[in-house]
Amino acid sequence: MRDTQKTTEDYLEAMLMMKEKRGFIRSVDVANHLGVTKPSVSYATRRLREAGYIEMDKDSFITLTPSGMEIAERTYTRHKVLTEFFTGLGVDPAIAREDACKVEHDLSPETFAALCLFAQNNKP
Repeated sequence: MRDTQKTTEDYLEAMLMMKEKRGFIRSVDVANHLGVTKPSVSYATRRLREAGYIEMDKDSFITLTPSGMEIAERTYTRHKVLTEFFTGLGVDPAIAREDACKVEHDLSPETFAALCLFAQNNKP
């Protein structure tokens, strides 16, 4: 079950990033971003539609629903904060981004809040 949640968060986060970068979301761009096949994205988008996280128009452009946007924004915020925190510790930015992606899904809200408070109180 945890892997399903992680996958959902990864897809929604990628879709939000595509929306911010390009102004629109297409399955092919999500596939390229995540390094997965187009059939994998087709399967995932069907599941995300059924769960009410996304909608697709007749031209296959994807729109995040309010519930999908909420998950995407929470995950993306965690990713950015963790990347900044790890980079601030001296971790190479590419490794920091990769590690943030691994940690963002499993960190409890309590620990994430404490990390944010620590980072805020220890800025140079």
